[in-house]
Amino acid sequence: MAILPRHNPTLKPLYHSRMTHHISTPRRIFCSTATTPVKPRGDQIIVNEPAALVQNLATVSTRPVLNDPTLQSTWSHRVWVASGCTSVLISLAKSITTAVDSHIWIEPILAGFIGYVLADLGSGIYHWGIDNYGDSRTPFFGTQIEAFQGHHKWPWTITRRQFANNLHALARAVTFTVLPLDLICNDNAALLGFLGVCSGCIMFSQQFHAWAHSTKSKLPAAVVALQDAGILVSRSQHAAHHRPPYNNNYCIVSGVWNEFLDSSKFFEALEMLFFFKLGARPRSWTEPNSEWTEETESTSLISQL
Repeated sequence: MAILPRHNPTLKPLYHSRMTHHISTPRRIFCSTATTPVKPRGDQIIVNEPAALVQNLATVSTRPVLNDPTLQSTWSHRVWVASGCTSVLISLAKSITTAVDSHIWIEPILAGFIGYVLADLGSGIYHWGIDNYGDSRTPFFGTQIEAFQGHHKWPWTITRRQFANNLHALARAVTFTVLPLDLICNDNAALLGFLGVCSGCIMFSQQFHAWAHSTKSKLPAAVVALQDAGILVSRSQHAAHHRPPYNNNYCIVSGVWNEFLDSSKFFEALEMLFFFKLGARPRSWTEPNSEWTEETESTSLISQL
């Protein structure tokens, strides 16, 4: 409950129903947690603010615009992607040279395959986490949380995002974690193979994600073939993630884990654990509202004209 000064007999609207909420700024706000009803003074009026409104103030995203500069790559984005790719290539190169010298091939190949499979699982857990918890103010992850949660409203924007812009955040994480390990590990072909494939798939998962939102006619034939073979997450499988109830098919590398995780209620069990231990409610427990409802590219662009 908040007590707002009344400057005139008519209350200004607390918010408008477009994508951003606006609350007229009062000079002073008095809050009380007491159970005894508070009697307003003559120059004040009591307004019950819906909890959902207050919660959503920090999570709403801005409508994308034509030629949005935030979708374009900068030189810093390109540098981070280059450093991330270099880290991955060093791991793979050292794994191959070590395997050649030792004449041992089975272990690094098997380790690379395990890295590929676990990268898909990791992408699903991370995707689930930032879809359901936190907001733009969350330390370290706030920018990605805001982008992923806004992605449900405007999923087509990922196809407009330039390559380095789409990958730079993950590339930066790969650089800081993988490059030091590359310098430490010199003669373990299996570990380097696992590291190179797993980190490479994680870094490029956002590109796989973008391809899953593209139409088949706009994709290279090789990408379509990999999607159809189940090596990359398919367009039809990921499309299910953008339909109600928006709580499944989180994995975005190959999607091989999606059926198991959804049928076993893995994420639902994690949500219950987080709720009872931490009191944190996931967004998937909330009835999908306008923030979840997809707005098509044509509708969004027409509204700007």
